[in-house]
Amino acid sequence: MKKKILSCILAACISVALPFAFTGCKNDESVIKINEVTHSVFYAPLYLADALGYFEEEGYSIELENGGGADKTMAAVLSGAADIGFCGPEAAIYTYIGGDEDAPKVFGQMTNRDGSFLVGKTAEPDFDWHNLEGKKVLAGRPGGVPLMTFQYVCGEIGVNPDYVTNIDFNMMTSAFEGGAAEYCTMFEPVASEYQKAGKGYIVAAVGDKSGEVPYTCFIAKQSFIDDNGGKIEALLRAVTKATKYVYENDSATVASKIVSYFANTSEESIKVSLDNYKAINTWVTNMAMKETAFNRLQDIIENAGELSQRVKFSDLVLTETANKIYTEVYA
Repeated sequence: MKKKILSCILAACISVALPFAFTGCKNDESVIKINEVTHSVFYAPLYLADALGYFEEEGYSIELENGGGADKTMAAVLSGAADIGFCGPEAAIYTYIGGDEDAPKVFGQMTNRDGSFLVGKTAEPDFDWHNLEGKKVLAGRPGGVPLMTFQYVCGEIGVNPDYVTNIDFNMMTSAFEGGAAEYCTMFEPVASEYQKAGKGYIVAAVGDKSGEVPYTCFIAKQSFIDDNGGKIEALLRAVTKATKYVYENDSATVASKIVSYFANTSEESIKVSLDNYKAINTWVTNMAMKETAFNRLQDIIENAGELSQRVKFSDLVLTETANKIYTEVYA
C-alpha cells in the first residue's frame, strides 16, 4: 500500500489541486505557499494567525490551497507547487522510506489527536462503539491517518466495522448522504452542519478514543527549510501565537475572526465547532513534536499493515525552531 500511495503522490505531482487562496496570489519572496490536506475548523489557528495579522507582522502573507488528501499535499510539496505542506506526517514517512533525495521533514505540529467526529444516520444518545460491529463506515482511505487511527481505536475496543475505503476523501460526506455507509467520520464544521440540517447525528468524537497522535503537521523539503529559515520561523511564530489566542479567548470571539474563511457557514456553527475541538484539547501549544507521539503514530501505521520499516524520529522531525518559538511566545 505504501508503494501505491507513493505512486499517487508522483501522479498528483503532474496535476496538483487548484488554489483555494484567501490572500491574493503574489509571486515574490514575501508569500508562503501552503497546501492544506483539507479545509476545516480543525485548523483554526492557521486561519486565525492570518486573520489577526500575525503573518503580516512577520513580513509575510500566505496562499492556501486545498489539496484534498495527504498524497496530493505531498505531491504539491515535492513538485514545488507549494512551499509547505500541512497534512498528516504519514505522508512524510512514506516519502522518506521511498528514498527521496530531498525528503520533506516535519518541522511543526498543530493538532495532537484525531479531529473527526463520527456521524450516524440516526440519533444515538447512548452510543456504544460496539454498535459499529458489521456496519458500513466511511473513515478515510487506506494508508491515511484518519482511517488508520479509526481502525486502531476500533481494534483497541474490539469492534469490527465494514470499512468502505474506495471513496475519495473529499467525497465521503456526499457518499454518506447517498447511502454508501451507515456511519461517516467528518471534520468540523461539516459534522455540526450535517447535524443542524438533519442529515446525520454526531454520536462520538474519535479524538476522545485515539489519545495523543501527531495528526496534522507542517512539512517542507529539507532544501526549502535550509534556504528559507525566515518563512519557517514566521509560520511557527504566527501559528503558536494564534493557538495561544484560541485558548485564552472564548469560542465566539475566535469564530468572529475566522468566519470569513468558511463560505456558507454560520458564525454560530463555527463557535460550536471550536467548542467541540477545545473539549478534546485539539491543539498543541508547543509545536515541537514529541518522540513518544511520533512512535505512537508509527504503532498505528504498523497496526494497519502500512509500514514497511520504522523511521527514526531524528531523521524526519525537526524541533529546535519550534521549541525556540514556544519559549519566546510563552515567556
